Amino acid sequence: MSILDEISQNLQIGKAKIVKELVQKALGEGIKPQEILNNGLLPGMAVIGEKFKRDEIYVPDVMIAARAMTMGTELLKPLLASSGVKAAGKVILGTVAGDLHDIGKNLVKMMMEGRGLEVIDLGVDVSASRFVETAINENAHIIACSTLLTTTMAEMDSVVKAAVSAGIRDKIAIMIGGAPVTQSFCETISADYYTADAASAADAASEYCQGR
Repeated sequence: MSILDEISQNLQIGKAKIVKELVQKALGEGIKPQEILNNGLLPGMAVIGEKFKRDEIYVPDVMIAARAMTMGTELLKPLLASSGVKAAGKVILGTVAGDLHDIGKNLVKMMMEGRGLEVIDLGVDVSASRFVETAINENAHIIACSTLLTTTMAEMDSVVKAAVSAGIRDKIAIMIGGAPVTQSFCETISADYYTADAASAADAASEYCQGR
């Protein structure tokens, strides 16, 4: 088994300390940071995403694997930045105004980062104007909105309208998700993507950014 395969395998079982040691070893062997990311860490997280979609693993398993991913990427980030390597895309993420739930949002962040995307997490109770202002300031590609409450779903419509008012609607994709959200609602408010789970959200975001 190659060291990159070892990184992937240990990430999948959440062995964060071993992943960090293997990444350090791979760097010491002269393997490029981009190769470690693309052929070691990201494939491991992709397996986690697929297993999560198929209900073969659960939220705690994802969180353990994500921690291992973070341990590895922390070593690579400064090296990737210094070599001019950019993330596959940039996402502004948050739970909409009036909603303080964040478990689903946090899972989406983990999965998106596991697909090589840069995620700016605004947290919970995020206003439509803050989503849009941050997207403009950060030159983001996607705004991703989460909610768990039917009473705050209308805030997603506010985000779409705020993007239109700011003149960026044709430059940015708007993704929505959460327990009460449906494809029908997505179409009603003219958002771009609805996904039923965090792994599917990461897939959709990655595909969108690659297709730009």
